[in-house]
Amino acid sequence: MQNVMFLNGPNANLYGLDPKGTYGTDSFPQIEAACMARAAELGFTLDFRQSNHEGVLIDWIQEARQSCDGLLINAAGLTYTSIAILDALLAFDGPIIECHMSNIWKREAFRSHSFISKAATGVIAGLGVQGYLLGLTAIGTLIAEPAA
Repeated sequence: MQNVMFLNGPNANLYGLDPKGTYGTDSFPQIEAACMARAAELGFTLDFRQSNHEGVLIDWIQEARQSCDGLLINAAGLTYTSIAILDALLAFDGPIIECHMSNIWKREAFRSHSFISKAATGVIAGLGVQGYLLGLTAIGTLIAEPAA
């Protein structure tokens, strides 16, 4: 069975707590449950994690090198600042999908540059929870049919 890790960065644990906010009304546990259900439908195991700490995310990416076939990441605010996360992702051999709940290009100008994108196989942004589920579908396809 294929193994996939989905990492979420700072403040993702607050999703859904501000219904008028950028990220919608689904709570982080609801998003996790939806992702776990989608992964089960697609036939792979999913390790869904969140941390507010850059070093923890880097440790998990390094862990994924040994145990995972694919990786999804929403580095949140660290997307725009962390070369260290980029370096860790560049050392991961499998497909990487960068996911964002909001459309980062419609927000503040500083969010228009993602360091993470340099390591990503693909990027999904602006579709909320649907984007997370699409990311899981994409990673499932990528790990089932590796590039030649």
